[in-house]
Amino acid sequence: MLKFESILRDPVHGDIPVTREELGILDTPEMQRLRNVRQLGATHLIYPGAQHSRFEHSIGTAHLATRMITAINQVRDSQIDGRLDGYDIHGLRIIRLAALVHDATHLPFGHNIEDQTGLLPRHDTPARFERMFSTETELGRALRKTGAHADVLAILAPDLVAEGASAPPHWRGLVSGTIDADMLDYLARDAMFTGLKLEYDPRIFNVFRVDRNSQELFVDLGRNGYLKEAVLSEIIRCLEARFYFSERVYYHHAKIAAGSLVAKAVEIVLLEKAVTFEQLQAATDASLFELLAAADIKDARRRALLDIYVQAWSRRQLPKRVAVYPVYANPLVQQDLIQRFFGAGSAEERRATERRMTERLAQRVGREIPIMLYCPSGQMQLKQAKMLVRWPGDTHLSRLSDHSEEIPRLQDLENSYTRMWKFYVHALSADPAELEAASEICAEFFPAAKNVLDRVRI
Repeated sequence: MLKFESILRDPVHGDIPVTREELGILDTPEMQRLRNVRQLGATHLIYPGAQHSRFEHSIGTAHLATRMITAINQVRDSQIDGRLDGYDIHGLRIIRLAALVHDATHLPFGHNIEDQTGLLPRHDTPARFERMFSTETELGRALRKTGAHADVLAILAPDLVAEGASAPPHWRGLVSGTIDADMLDYLARDAMFTGLKLEYDPRIFNVFRVDRNSQELFVDLGRNGYLKEAVLSEIIRCLEARFYFSERVYYHHAKIAAGSLVAKAVEIVLLEKAVTFEQLQAATDASLFELLAAADIKDARRRALLDIYVQAWSRRQLPKRVAVYPVYANPLVQQDLIQRFFGAGSAEERRATERRMTERLAQRVGREIPIMLYCPSGQMQLKQAKMLVRWPGDTHLSRLSDHSEEIPRLQDLENSYTRMWKFYVHALSADPAELEAASEICAEFFPAAKNVLDRVRI
């Protein structure tokens, strides 16, 4: 058994025991930084209570991984045929450590900065973990001191380890699966601090199994040849809760607008080479704005724009929507918009279009009003296709999505995710006439796309 040295009181899960080794990890500067990196980025400007951090989320993730392991082992120990496997103390220790540090690479407002600027790799790329867990950081040195450094990397960044040193699939599944400890913590935590009454049933912790032959984490949907409707219902309910949060929080239009301010400000200092990636990685939510304010920007126009973005953020003067292009109204142009404006290869095209639109608007209204484009991935946050299940009557594992035709609720959920996609154009103004002019300019730049926004009613 692990020897727990301390108890941490968590508002979501209650008492959480931690080991001395885990306390040593948590006390490193890289982990303490997460106390001041909000879990939901700009969401507190829309839901004022959403002030919770990635630090307590990391602790909660380790706790829920333990809860899942306990339930999995109880089922394994009660089996008769020996087809199920589980976790020993070594596996529990490694998974808890991996869960604790899984968010260490996050930047403040990282999703906005990485996805919207296209100038930085995502937080979960192998290179980011390799740098964070290197001997150059106290966290990296602390992990090496535990002897678990390679095992933790094998879970969080398997591409960095040799094939023979890879982690069992069910180790990774608990931390980076479809429904995993990470997701189960952030759904419960986000619900509490946003005040939204969107919950999953705790029975979800009891539905997971480990297949002894493949070492895969899965959900057994069959019993005596028939479908266990109650188990399937818990899975769908959890996925539905995640969709509702995506719709009401993660992709809330005002959160997107607020995140755009941060992304545009950081884009300027990165392009001007006034702030390094290392400075961003060490920053907190507050110190990021100190970096922006102190940045040495030679270009006078970019300096002025940076000040505009930072001041707008501090006053909660969010950019306004001037065009909304949802996929349901634009099925024929969605892929073109994604190809042009989403991801690392789109950064220059997006900036050039924003600049031309801003110049065109200035000609119309007599002053410069920044235009911002926001284009999400075509997949949004759709993840359930990766979940492994054992369907009744099958001897092999399959993906849950393979059975979508037999699960109407799953089909509806998949369709709902894809229909949530929207391409936004924002303008940093509150003047109705200026916003109307910006909307008309959108029609000039995207003539094949249908703008569903009615500016008269905004």
